[in-house]
Amino acid sequence: MTQLPPPTPPYKGVIGNTFATSTAAPIDVITPPTGAPNVIVILLDDVGFGTCSTFGGPVPTPSLDRVARRGLRYNQFHTTALCSPTRASLMTGRNHHSVHMGRIPEGANVFPGYDSIIPKEAGTVAQILRLHGYSTSAFGKWHLTPSWEQTPTGPFDRWPSGLGFDSFYGILAAEASQYEPPMYRDHTAVMPYVDQPNYHMTEDITDEAIRWMEMQRATNPNRPFFMYFATGAMHCPHHVAPEWSDLFRGQFDQGWDQLRQEIYERQLALGVIPPGTALTPRPNELPSWDEYPDRYKPVASRLMEVFAGFLSHTDAQIGRLLDATESLGIDDNTVVMYITGDNGASGEGTIHGAWSAPSFQNGVPEDPEWLLEHIDDFGTARCENHYNAGWAWALDSPFQWMKQVASHFGGTRNAMAVQWPAGITDAGGLRSQFHHVIDVMPTLLDIVGIDAPTTLFGIEQMPIQGVSMTYSFADEEVESRRTTQYFEMLGNRALYHNGWMASCFHGRMPWDRFGTYEFDGPTEKWELYDIAHDFSQGHDLAHEYPEKLAELRALFTEIGYDNNVFPLNEPGAMFSLGVLPPSNLGNLKEMTYTTAHVRMPERSVINLKNCSFRITATVETNADSSGVIVAQGGSMAGWSLYLDEDSRPTYHYNWFGHEHYVAVGQPLTPGAHRIVVEFAYDGGLGGSGRVVLFVDDVAVGHAVVHKTVPIVFSISGETFDVGIDTGSPVGPYPHHFPFRGKIQGVHCQRLSEPPPHIAQLIADGEFRASIATQ
Repeated sequence: MTQLPPPTPPYKGVIGNTFATSTAAPIDVITPPTGAPNVIVILLDDVGFGTCSTFGGPVPTPSLDRVARRGLRYNQFHTTALCSPTRASLMTGRNHHSVHMGRIPEGANVFPGYDSIIPKEAGTVAQILRLHGYSTSAFGKWHLTPSWEQTPTGPFDRWPSGLGFDSFYGILAAEASQYEPPMYRDHTAVMPYVDQPNYHMTEDITDEAIRWMEMQRATNPNRPFFMYFATGAMHCPHHVAPEWSDLFRGQFDQGWDQLRQEIYERQLALGVIPPGTALTPRPNELPSWDEYPDRYKPVASRLMEVFAGFLSHTDAQIGRLLDATESLGIDDNTVVMYITGDNGASGEGTIHGAWSAPSFQNGVPEDPEWLLEHIDDFGTARCENHYNAGWAWALDSPFQWMKQVASHFGGTRNAMAVQWPAGITDAGGLRSQFHHVIDVMPTLLDIVGIDAPTTLFGIEQMPIQGVSMTYSFADEEVESRRTTQYFEMLGNRALYHNGWMASCFHGRMPWDRFGTYEFDGPTEKWELYDIAHDFSQGHDLAHEYPEKLAELRALFTEIGYDNNVFPLNEPGAMFSLGVLPPSNLGNLKEMTYTTAHVRMPERSVINLKNCSFRITATVETNADSSGVIVAQGGSMAGWSLYLDEDSRPTYHYNWFGHEHYVAVGQPLTPGAHRIVVEFAYDGGLGGSGRVVLFVDDVAVGHAVVHKTVPIVFSISGETFDVGIDTGSPVGPYPHHFPFRGKIQGVHCQRLSEPPPHIAQLIADGEFRASIATQ
């Protein structure tokens, strides 16, 4: 079928004046090919090739074992080295720059390869299957919607519903607290964790996925389904109950160097890497375990224990999903593709790891002493922890580097298994054909027995760039049909072609958020590998074969231009262009909000960072009024204006959960009040300032804010809320803490200079002296 949806067919019966003179004909309903299987695509987040026990890793993954035992393992399957680009390629069957997702949406710029706007010329596998009669659903992490489209009023073109999914239950953001995630059911914000002390997002999406399967089988038993199950795990924060993480107590005290060696030896024994594969050396930028300070080794070990428990818990939930297919009697004709990561293991947590993920996301590394003092918080809702970069390197054994580094397999090689009892006969087999995530879509269409349309919703479609992997199902020796594949992420780039690979590491460390490096400059080095005989990129042959390297570099340039890879750019370089991606608010510097404004994404509200500002709240209180008037962010970074349990107006600024600055007044009397927060900024990026709290034009509280959040309060979906604080609480109050009283409005205003009230107060010697004591 070259056109989807097909035009409405002419009526095949005869229409007369009455039923007596008419001939009835059945309604044409599009149905999939006879025997078309159900499809479940499982995608984990930030899991390195050597993490899961199925591929030699230290974390038992019986559910992945189960899929591999009933199907096939693939040990040369690749991703793009970053979250959203991999997801876009998986969905569309095209390279990530081709579909405008060269970065995550939060890092979009205005060039076609990087604007995060998946074009309508790149229809998704969900759209195609749905138009062929499949029921479709998505659960978990989405992360494919441009930042300016992630508002409660859309547009919804690039939400799951706009890209082919009948049902969606999950998060739009890059990451989320597993205990307080910003969940959506289709287009509606929901808060399933409320009054659920044992809530966990991975368990929740599994429950919902199972319920959806049961409902689909009962209501549409003649239709197969396509389910996309993309966990927020294992992205940070690494959240899991102690009964899971404590299973791994003491198992990582040997450190990352020895762990990597142990993984490598198990990989050889299992045969998931070929004999003679080199174990590539540790980069100089990472300390050895022996060099790492003994004082902080317990912190590092505990961070890795929590990660291992988190993965074990995640795999157990996938086991429940697999159990459900068996209980429903559909497992034999259900394709399960279990992809263990959207990129390599993440080194973004810095050398020492992290207690507060927003800290390193803002380029503010934490003091390891803080982590040591708060070691018991790891895995709980009290922090958003991430392990040390050294563990990421170990878990990507035997390859170089990690997430973000698309030049080397540590960033792009992900373990994958696929089962389909009705169609795969070599159960337990291993496949080593070179493949890429763009091959998922054509593989699924091939399995189902349908062709990709040439036009979709009247729009001519881009060519599918992936190739089906089904040829490999029956023959482990057959040559790979993917002969060429480019890679590029954040300046790291490579080209695989006919068994050879040219690789260029750009120079920026994965934990360096804002460093800038020159393209073709001194930090770059092009290397050459004979992948056909060098599985791990362990032997650089650039000096032996300079002509081959030059050939591949030229081919990378040619293919790069064909796929929107150019211009190469640094993550923060968009600010130098003078032209930025769309903004919901344009040049507006002030807005009035009401209690209708809840779960507002950070980029859809007035930006009060790195500036002076004024917040004006008009409220009516009663004798026992308390609760949040307005808040932004969460427990790891943000601010809140609220009345405490004694009705005292309070402004609370939370700097990465480490430092808290509070201005508080006296209890309010019942009645109408105008509460104003005025902030005089001292300048710079993430600089200091002075805040004064007013009630009915009288200054009632003040504080010196020594540090402010420079870039983003949260990429985990913590939001702006009026009358409530959804997600994790910014301040020392209960979850949500709804306002008891009436909020007429909250006016937020970004100021070009310090508020005059504060300037006058600061000029007053007595007031200035009182501020100095804060």
